[in-house]
Amino acid sequence: MATDTLLLDTNRLTRRETKISIFLIGLMFFIFGFISWVNSILIPYFKIACELTSFQAYLVAFAFYIAYFIMSVPASYLLKAVGFKKGMMIGFWAMALGAFIFIPAAMTRTYAVFLMGLFTIGIGLAILQTATNPYITILGPKERAAQRISLMGICNKAAGILSPLVFAAVILRPTDTDLFAQLSSMSANQRGAALDELVRRVIPPYAVLGTFLFVLGYLVYRSPLPEIDTEHETPDVATANAGKTSILQFPHLMLGAFAIFLHVGTQVIAIDTIIGYANSMGIDLLKAKVFPSYTLFCTICGYVIGIITIPRFISQVNALRICTLLGALFTLLIIFTNGTVTFLGHTADMSIWFVVLLGLANSLVWAGLWPLALDGLGRFTKLGASILIMGLCGNAIMPLFYGYLADLYSVHTAYWVLFPCYLYLIYYAIYGHKVKRWSFS
Repeated sequence: MATDTLLLDTNRLTRRETKISIFLIGLMFFIFGFISWVNSILIPYFKIACELTSFQAYLVAFAFYIAYFIMSVPASYLLKAVGFKKGMMIGFWAMALGAFIFIPAAMTRTYAVFLMGLFTIGIGLAILQTATNPYITILGPKERAAQRISLMGICNKAAGILSPLVFAAVILRPTDTDLFAQLSSMSANQRGAALDELVRRVIPPYAVLGTFLFVLGYLVYRSPLPEIDTEHETPDVATANAGKTSILQFPHLMLGAFAIFLHVGTQVIAIDTIIGYANSMGIDLLKAKVFPSYTLFCTICGYVIGIITIPRFISQVNALRICTLLGALFTLLIIFTNGTVTFLGHTADMSIWFVVLLGLANSLVWAGLWPLALDGLGRFTKLGASILIMGLCGNAIMPLFYGYLADLYSVHTAYWVLFPCYLYLIYYAIYGHKVKRWSFS
């Protein structure tokens, strides 16, 4: 496993130091989730405030996550040059800058500047994700890596449940339902003034967020987190990798990076599109805002199941196989089931609840992919982690496919984009992670 190849000597860490380190990384994952999953409500919010098509609105996810593709490999060199803790500080400061960019964007109601702010936040997150994922992979026994990653997932998704609700509470008002209904009948000047007022509500929360992230970056730098060494290898891994000169010589990593690309794409589609899907059923934004939280709650349930059952009752790889199969099944149920049901106070087509259940299907995929993809990389581990982080650009690309199909056909039909993604994930879980050398015969 990759955990054998990273030389943070966990034997020299006391149990207290290990717990403190896991707590600090968990706090960071909570912050990552709070900032990332607010996109699920930013998309419909900007669609109204900046008068966008579905495709244009999903550029929120594109701008945010394409930063991972651009920055993840440079982040590995940054971490190598300055160390993990200073690199984390730089990542938090980049996120703070992105939050502050929201202020001039809101003052001018310029969507392109909002996208620049989101891209800058994504740059910071790419640095932080490149640093924190190797940390949590090695802070403990390798066979329990999926357990620890699941704990981080709970922190991330719990924040995701809160963030759209907090954003809605701070930004939206009970009278906004009437405002949204009246926009089409307003004159151009009246509509412009109303939308200016609406979009400027983001200024106070993002000013506070930027200040918090700046301070937090410094505190993490001064924290007791240990540095880790990924430049040396244990003897058995060094022997296995003796003839390796390129990261491209690890097919299970490259196939795993594409699996990450598709997995995060399916995850963000399940969460970021569900409000729009609820809107198509006549559920307004103020009521639909809770649906991303339902999906994330299902994800947390999956994490809890993983923590209890892995590795005592089920292996990491078998959990991955089950989740990918569930994803394919739920996708088909989204497409082919119909009928109105009332559940949790919402009257909607039953298919929306299978979108919610995709949260359960997606829960243990990330935790299963990382240990398999980083297996045996040795001195290539840091770059390998960067390649996997590059896969997070699936969050940027896949929603655009969904948005394009939604404009072309319908928000319901567009969920077909998920099915081939889950088919590939099933392939990687069963066979792809075992491919150790390229063979084109």
